[in-house]
Amino acid sequence: MPDRFGQYADTVTSPGTRATPVVPNDAADLPNIGKALYVGTGGTIVMRGTGGTEARTWKNVPDGALIPFRAQRILATGTTATDMLVID
Repeated sequence: MPDRFGQYADTVTSPGTRATPVVPNDAADLPNIGKALYVGTGGTIVMRGTGGTEARTWKNVPDGALIPFRAQRILATGTTATDMLVID
């Protein structure tokens, strides 16, 4: 099947084309920085974005949330949400 949008540049505002599972880790960054984060089972997420060194806590994230945040690291400590995917 041809990709009708294949000739357009991929930007941060373009829809994602891949989904990579997230394994929260206090010491390691995500293998790739995506455009958004999908949360399958909600809860709390402690994450650091690309522009800072300080982690922020996101509370009460609902099931099925799509967070338009470019996370560099998802910390295991304090994160209760599961089934997360990096969308890029």
